[in-house]
Amino acid sequence: MTQAAEQASIGVDVGGTKIATGVLRGGELHDRHVQPTPETGWEAVLDAIAAQVRTLQARHPDAARVGVGVPGPLNVERTRVKFAPNIYGFTDVPLVAGLQERLGQRVVLENDAKAAALAEAHLGAARGTGSSVYVTVSTGIGAGIVLNGRLWRGRHGIAGELGHVTVMPGGPVSGAGLDGALEAVASGTAIARDASYALNREVSTAEAFALAAQGEPAARRVVTQALKHIGVALADLQKLLDPEVFVIGGGVASVGELFFQGVRAAAEEYAGPFAPVTIRPAQLGTNAGVIGAALAAQQEEA
Repeated sequence: MTQAAEQASIGVDVGGTKIATGVLRGGELHDRHVQPTPETGWEAVLDAIAAQVRTLQARHPDAARVGVGVPGPLNVERTRVKFAPNIYGFTDVPLVAGLQERLGQRVVLENDAKAAALAEAHLGAARGTGSSVYVTVSTGIGAGIVLNGRLWRGRHGIAGELGHVTVMPGGPVSGAGLDGALEAVASGTAIARDASYALNREVSTAEAFALAAQGEPAARRVVTQALKHIGVALADLQKLLDPEVFVIGGGVASVGELFFQGVRAAAEEYAGPFAPVTIRPAQLGTNAGVIGAALAAQQEEA
């Protein structure tokens, strides 16, 4: 671990329902705190973040670096959040300027999936590898690419937008307005939608997997198709980037072996003779976003 990583930093993981914070020191998370996300607009969210950061810094005076992870795309400079659809009023938010004004110090902004990718690469399931791709399968699908210990963002900062890769032209329209995007056919939202239609009643993602595990034909077909789309996407990434390992987390992946069996089978089939596809479950759970945001702040400083 680098000298910077041994020092303390504060990570903030902003979600649609909660804001999680904590102090990362020597590779361990301390003083984790969770509070509800304000529902009155982005100014209130920034006020809540700043208040908790000040509280943590009062208890950990050496934690001078602050990193914030937010769902949704950022501008190229990583100073503004273009939009975060699950957070009320979070459109074109000047997050870095707003927090720096409140705290009087530098703040590093990162996409939440990319932050989690960094966490799993350094301290989680991909620890010890030189290259990894983290994929989160939840309400949507996000990803982050880590090469030689650092995030690969690409020219426009969008590297890793796996959920918006087109896999079924003319298929269901995603929240970003693209037809047939991966998250429109394979996210938790998509699985619940398709299972509800197939069974002609309201079905949650968890119930769809439970019914599939019990052998219910329609639910099994919906789940199998979704997992196949994810596995094919990973096989394509293996052929494009050839990472050492894929790490998969998120609420949908947490259903366990049924999920990983389906994804691995499709990935191995569609990677064919080119290369084996190594897939591991994420290890850091709900702490990944906080740890990754703190690591992002440390790397930026270094």
